[in-house]
Amino acid sequence: MAFFVQEADDRFVATELTRGPWDAGAQHGGPPSALAGHIVESRDGARTDMRVTRVTVDLMRPVPIAPLNVATRVVHAGRSVEVVEVVLTPDGGKPVLRATAQRIRTEDGGPYDEPTPQLPSPDGVAERQFEFPFEVGYHTAIETRFLTGGFTERGPATCWTRLKVPIVDGEPISPLGRVLAVADSGNGISNVLAFDTHLFVNPDLTVVVHRYPAGEWVALDAHTTLGGDGTGVADTALHDERGPIGRGLQSLFIAARPAP
Repeated sequence: MAFFVQEADDRFVATELTRGPWDAGAQHGGPPSALAGHIVESRDGARTDMRVTRVTVDLMRPVPIAPLNVATRVVHAGRSVEVVEVVLTPDGGKPVLRATAQRIRTEDGGPYDEPTPQLPSPDGVAERQFEFPFEVGYHTAIETRFLTGGFTERGPATCWTRLKVPIVDGEPISPLGRVLAVADSGNGISNVLAFDTHLFVNPDLTVVVHRYPAGEWVALDAHTTLGGDGTGVADTALHDERGPIGRGLQSLFIAARPAP
């Protein structure tokens, strides 16, 4: 099983493994963000001498666990920089996600900072599953090993993650896909408010990567800061086992959870 099954070139069906913590019928932000990255990388005519360095995702509405139609366009096509937009829309509905990916032309033999490990290895760390209020969902599709903190603990957290399923059925998981599938969890693991009393939803996600991860593991070293006026920011340093690979940022909408 995978997060999505492709029905046509421009149509993907979400499975129950995309389910997030807020609503039984809505996706976690990770899978559709990873789907957008998959579409950018696999589209016809994509230049092979470029690499994605930034993805900004606007989650305009809850993304339903349903078929999603894809619209793609090249916003800018320069010699060294390209910008591609992906929009996901359910049948008969309004767009729910817009992703803008920046791709930069690469060159072999350029200046390079050799990465050094800054986090303990995931080896030997016990798996602790995210605690969602549903039996099956995104939380059952990824392996999570916390070095510090936890999903139900308040404050900063550091967590190794590894995908258990493909993003698209029958397709290999790309290094970029591994990052985008989990970067949206920075808000969840570093939350400073109780899940049963507050909403802390991120309507966006920006991921910048100076290199793609090597191997299956991606670590999130996440911190949340509240602004005091119903807003906040989750800031996540991204790592693989060799060292830092980039950063994720999320704006937060914060409100008291409505009484049942």
